[in-house]
Amino acid sequence: MSLATLHSRARSGIQAPLVTIEVHLANGLPALSIVGLPEMAVKESKDRVRGALLNSGFEFPPRRITINLAPADLPKEGGRFDLAIALGILAASGQIPSQSLHQYEFIGELALSGALRPVKGVLPVALAARDAGRGLILPQECAGEAALVSQIPLFPANHLLSVCDLLIKGDEVAPHPTAPEPPAPAQQPDLADVRGQQHAKRALEIAAAGAHSLLMIGPPGTGKSMLASRLPGILPGMTEQEALETAAIRSISNLGFSAADWRQRPFRAPHHTASGVALVGGGSNPRPGEISLAHNGVMFLDELPEFDRRVLEVLREPLESGQVTISRAARQEQFPARFQLVAAMNPCPCGYLGDNSGQLCRCSSDQVARYRNRISGPLLDRIDMTIEVPRLPAQDLNSQPASPAEPSRQVQARVEQCRQQQMTRNGCPNSQLAGRQLEAVCQLSDESRQLITRAMDQLGLSARAYHRILRLARTIADLSRSDTITPAHLGEAIGYRRLDRQA
Repeated sequence: MSLATLHSRARSGIQAPLVTIEVHLANGLPALSIVGLPEMAVKESKDRVRGALLNSGFEFPPRRITINLAPADLPKEGGRFDLAIALGILAASGQIPSQSLHQYEFIGELALSGALRPVKGVLPVALAARDAGRGLILPQECAGEAALVSQIPLFPANHLLSVCDLLIKGDEVAPHPTAPEPPAPAQQPDLADVRGQQHAKRALEIAAAGAHSLLMIGPPGTGKSMLASRLPGILPGMTEQEALETAAIRSISNLGFSAADWRQRPFRAPHHTASGVALVGGGSNPRPGEISLAHNGVMFLDELPEFDRRVLEVLREPLESGQVTISRAARQEQFPARFQLVAAMNPCPCGYLGDNSGQLCRCSSDQVARYRNRISGPLLDRIDMTIEVPRLPAQDLNSQPASPAEPSRQVQARVEQCRQQQMTRNGCPNSQLAGRQLEAVCQLSDESRQLITRAMDQLGLSARAYHRILRLARTIADLSRSDTITPAHLGEAIGYRRLDRQA
């Protein structure tokens, strides 16, 4: 038989589209051609495959070899197709049996010695192979990542000869165990370490319960970064679907995936010199940016006004849609970006406006206005909560508190109960309520309607801010286990629109 057909997977965003590899041997002058929109790394695979076959003791057929990677309009990149191409040549030339090839999918880069090298993006491949009902043969170093996907026949190997032995033995080889016990969760910073700041802790709990965005304003050294770093520790535990999505994004990124990160909420804190491409992703071969790496987790922007204004503007659409689309001339990729934004800033350029430490603010009113205008109104409008984080008196830092501070695990228990109530009622966190569902869940009494009407008139709130106040009030009501939104809940939600009051 001079034709062999195998299955592999390409990379498109966090998806792994099927690639059918057809290898045909024909009479004629010896040559090897690869068709099907291969990039340079794929074209170079012919040299890697030839060296791997010869050094593994196989014969490289002295015939005209045509390798088709279908579909032809899907870009193919990297060395992930080396293993499938090599096995296709061996099957087409009759050196290994071809009957069982349709049962598996193959992925892996070949060394010239025939050894298998790891590739990126194995987790999406394993998910797609499981859904297709096929087993997956892959490099040994990628087995730990792929094993997170349950109910898939997984066959790791470290050499081309091991793969050929597997294909010859067939059902005699037991698959690698999948879905192992997750590693022990990493120790998260505890909220009990934060002295005082009860108002900020309350805001952090509300933000965690409803997945709301939060902006903290205060002088230097008041604990804004400390509070933000403790938000992942009070967020609800990740579902398996969330964990797989987050792991898939890390798998295709330059960071790579580690089993120690399994079911850990990501916390990303890019520096204020980061570019727009660094935040949203990009490149000629699009890769996920910081907002996608923070998917299902937290992205913390410290010193918010120090970011370039044009960089901050790229956050506006992902904050609403929960995804980002990167378009290039040759391709378009879509990455999820459902992250929780937490930001911090000083009240003025010198940081001491309104500070109670005795430090005098040296900034003029024009300097303060220019500093705050670095953040656009539309972006601020998309932030649910704004709070002040004042400096603690020295005696509060030196003295021993009368009672131990509440640890993160207790706050997390309340947050999980509140979030579970939202998922049962809404199917989503309160921050994602929209349309008729928002109206049905956030019904107001006459007194509450009068309150929010006065607030909109006095503060000049937009329709978006109105809806965000309703979602926030619903979360506050859920935390207090109230079926209805009372004026007290609504008043607290309005109180978190601090920058609207200063407009």
